[in-house]
Amino acid sequence: MFEKIQKNFGFGAMRLPMVNGRVDLEQTTQMVDHFMASGFNYFDTAHMYLDGQSEPALKHCLTSRYPRESFVLTNKLSGSCFEFEEQIRPLFQSQLEACGVEYFDFYLMHSQTRRIFQKFQDCHAYEVAMELKKEGKVKHLGFSFHDGPEVLEQILTKYPEMEVVQLQFNYLDMEALNVQSRACYEVCRRHNKPVIVMEPVKGGKLAQLPPKAHEIFAGLGGGSDASYAVRYAAGYEGVMMVLSGMSNLAMVQDNCGYMQDFQKLNSRELEAVAEVCRILKQQEQIECTSCRYCTEVCPQQIPIPELFGCMNKMNQGDPAYMAEYQKVIAEKGKKASQCVGCGACEKACPQHLPIRKLLRTVAEEFE
Repeated sequence: MFEKIQKNFGFGAMRLPMVNGRVDLEQTTQMVDHFMASGFNYFDTAHMYLDGQSEPALKHCLTSRYPRESFVLTNKLSGSCFEFEEQIRPLFQSQLEACGVEYFDFYLMHSQTRRIFQKFQDCHAYEVAMELKKEGKVKHLGFSFHDGPEVLEQILTKYPEMEVVQLQFNYLDMEALNVQSRACYEVCRRHNKPVIVMEPVKGGKLAQLPPKAHEIFAGLGGGSDASYAVRYAAGYEGVMMVLSGMSNLAMVQDNCGYMQDFQKLNSRELEAVAEVCRILKQQEQIECTSCRYCTEVCPQQIPIPELFGCMNKMNQGDPAYMAEYQKVIAEKGKKASQCVGCGACEKACPQHLPIRKLLRTVAEEFE
């Protein structure tokens, strides 16, 4: 069905390396080249990623340098980029041009929740996408999802034409009430829909574990913290692709190294994952994945993910938490107490976090 896909590991272009607010094209080119040379060819982007820089970066580093048949490119229709049905086709055309291609291999309805799905229905977005597929401008259709299993069931029942579902799926979120990874995965299996995994390392949290949790994996005798998280997700039946939002060449090299000859976690490794989960759940953590959807709509431009990261460092007992906070304030020039309480961030948050309340807590602790 998806014959162009060479392996089950994909390059997410949401967290590309940045220099002075711009994508580091030189390093990104090196990352793309290493990824392709390692036998992988699946790339994922969206119009809104990196304030609109992700698509042109892929044009510069990938699509203008490799034959079109050699790579698989996924893009998305983001609800924040249109308000009316008439705007969808011009937006889609601008995405093709920004990426430098004539078609997308996969086109996903982006970040579906109950509220966003209603907007997509009102604008007939799914129907427009199906027309684009008939015209050959899209090869396969699907959607990325951030809600509960009941909403997922509703979408798949109404639009059985959707071929894939992109889910947040990692060992820490399997039973989490705000994500419900396992329950959503089971809905996909019932509908026989292949799963694309996003956030396998939960925005980097499972790639940089606190010392006590890191020691568990280190005791296995090899492999980065990230490798256990990615391999965990990739080992599930029906998972066709695991995405990683890589930010430097070292990440690409590490991920490609253990995924070239993919091996599922063995029983000993699964026991280690369970122990790491137990340790992490004992710590009070803000479940932010640094997707930055909140900062894109914040009128005050508060660096919400960075501030939450400082709070998490404090809760982990990391002695560098105050120095990290001071660095964030110096670089961004914004504090948690500058929140005006508009709530736009909470509507955009895929994790359904009470961001306004959490910012007040950050302000109390640090200011």
